[in-house]
Amino acid sequence: MDPLEDVLDLLETRSHLSTSLIAGGEWAVRFDAPLDVKFNAVRRGHCWLEVEGHGAPIELAAGDCYLLTRPRPFTLRSSPKAPEVDARTVFARAEHGVARTGTGDDVLLIGGRFTFSEPGQELLLASLPPVIHLPAGTAHAETVEWALTVIERELLLRPVASDLVAEHLAMVMLVYVLRLHLAREPQSVSGWLAGMTDPAVAAALTSLHEEPARPWTVAELARAGAVSRSTLAARFKQTVGQGPLEYLTQWRIHLASQKLRKSNDTIGSIARITGYGSESAMSTAFKRVTGVSPSVYRRRHADSVDA
Repeated sequence: MDPLEDVLDLLETRSHLSTSLIAGGEWAVRFDAPLDVKFNAVRRGHCWLEVEGHGAPIELAAGDCYLLTRPRPFTLRSSPKAPEVDARTVFARAEHGVARTGTGDDVLLIGGRFTFSEPGQELLLASLPPVIHLPAGTAHAETVEWALTVIERELLLRPVASDLVAEHLAMVMLVYVLRLHLAREPQSVSGWLAGMTDPAVAAALTSLHEEPARPWTVAELARAGAVSRSTLAARFKQTVGQGPLEYLTQWRIHLASQKLRKSNDTIGSIARITGYGSESAMSTAFKRVTGVSPSVYRRRHADSVDA
């Protein structure tokens, strides 16, 4: 796996499709701050997106899509002066998976949300800007458009297993949106995701993710990126925000956290899997990063699942 695959898998990323929205005339729908990463795509017509704290409204045209990566209230509207209606009121009247507002059917939006396991989700979300807008016609955006077209067809025609197909396609769309955003606006991301835009740093990150238990040195990682040790150290720090071995420690702790939550493996076994020579070595690193020992962490998450 590459780092993006690793992180999406570690976070147990899931897609969930929501009720579609048809609108026409003068209209505006105000939404509460989403708890998860929200996405919408305009399949026909055009409208405006306003996100609290983001600045100027974003004009959305047919084929555009966007991701909201922070829990901020937002409004979709036909024009700046359209009277607002609470989304809960609009969607409470939905029928057959479609909500309606305004007069007519000039605009069709489909959407949903992406959920992640709570521990560690900042691995992805902290690297992203609050709003990612992907306009139609963007270079290499054809696959996103294809996925959205098939999702719309699945939702409208409802063949067998339509929800499953549509949700898997939404995951494809997420990966492509992140890829295209990285290619188009690399300066707007931070952390390990920003490192993926630098070939030498990306090679080092891939090596770390392929063999997290290996006792890596900066010199070995530099050879993977075909640069000098000092060059890799400087570029890794500049893009990712920490040194390669600091990053490796945090990634190992994320892997160990998942094992503690999801398996019955002993702490000593998890220590060996994640590259620590002993249980005490992992416990020391784990407590330094998370603030608690592995045993306390496992007990807390076991208690929360029971509750």
